[in-house]
Amino acid sequence: MNSAFMEKLENLLLPLADKLNNNKFLASLRDGFMVALPLIIFGSIFVVIANFPFLDKLISKEAFAEWQSLVGPASAATLSLMGLFVIIGIGYSLATKNGVEGIYGAVTALASVLILTPQVLGKTAGVIPTEILGAKGMFLGILVSLLAAELYSFFTNKNWTIKMPQGVPEAVSKSFSALIPATLTLLLFLLIRIIFSFTPFETLQNFIYSVVQEPLTALGSGLPATLVAVFFIQIFWFFGLHGQIIVNTVFDPIWYSLNNENLAAFQAGHELPNIITKQFIDTFLVGMGGTGGTLAVVLLIYIIGKSRQTKEIGKLGTPASIFNVNEPIIFGLPIIMNPLVFLPWLLAPVIVTLITYFSMASGIVPKPSGVIVPWTTPIFLSGFLATGNAWQGAVLQLVNLMATALVWWPFLKIMDKNYYESEKNLENENK
Repeated sequence: MNSAFMEKLENLLLPLADKLNNNKFLASLRDGFMVALPLIIFGSIFVVIANFPFLDKLISKEAFAEWQSLVGPASAATLSLMGLFVIIGIGYSLATKNGVEGIYGAVTALASVLILTPQVLGKTAGVIPTEILGAKGMFLGILVSLLAAELYSFFTNKNWTIKMPQGVPEAVSKSFSALIPATLTLLLFLLIRIIFSFTPFETLQNFIYSVVQEPLTALGSGLPATLVAVFFIQIFWFFGLHGQIIVNTVFDPIWYSLNNENLAAFQAGHELPNIITKQFIDTFLVGMGGTGGTLAVVLLIYIIGKSRQTKEIGKLGTPASIFNVNEPIIFGLPIIMNPLVFLPWLLAPVIVTLITYFSMASGIVPKPSGVIVPWTTPIFLSGFLATGNAWQGAVLQLVNLMATALVWWPFLKIMDKNYYESEKNLENENK
């Protein structure tokens, strides 16, 4: 990589990264994800174990269902609730940075999110939908936890607290000190919930999803629409919102329909009508280590990684990435809210989409046959199977992997260098 280009890129990105990293809100956001990271890694491993490729074909349906019911709670209680742990981590971190008791900032942030959460599932009241506390509700959880912790800190630092006399146990004194700030904060979020209950959206969650999904619904299919869908998936994930859940909710009916048309044509021996299908997305975009093709990032870490942080995240993320589960990389590297990797995170999947589309449009690579390949199937095998057992599908995945690595190379190198220098400076301070 040209050294002059690398130097210009560093001079552009590092000052921006330093400013953002010194921002207390972004620093709290980063710390919140770090709190959740061990649980995310644990849950990611069990997602793979529960959905091991073709396991449902090797054993009976009953045995497979029993297997999933036995190991499923491991991911359901961790990865599926990652938003819950991030909310607690953000609230604790921001309150601590504001000089108040972190644990009360954390529980106030959590309670604020729960107040805004519709506690009903179907016709059953008194139930909190887990998806709201998982990746689907991450965006709202982040915003609310930051605002709640900041409000709690503001009220506390204004000394709007109950002072207990000397001799009262410390735990009791702190609890009463938190009473008024927590109450005022929670009342504000209760007011927000009441206001939205009188709107057509009914809840803040519905408002956010309506605003996001309605423009996507109008797009339809085809290459331009797919590029927009991929772009939004990456954008949403960068800001902590589960891009797949939002975009796939809109596009899956279209992609599956196109997929079924190809399968019918494939089985009849006719020419395949569609390039863009569900397997186009799952195999040649998601099926390379997860959203954004982050298997290339993991491989690059082994090649250019020098910092302990980067190398350890690479090691921890490797097993899951092989089976296209990349939460350890997204939250551990991190990718979310990291300005150093915004461009490659955004551009690489768009480039891969174009490479895949025109490779198939030109006839170099067969179109997806319509056969549904399990999403946890490793790279190369998935490409081979998705194109009707064609070796060109596996080669295309290799090309896409190399293209992604090429886009990521300079940015990952700068980020790793930044981490490495920070680690060296910390070591020197501790000597």
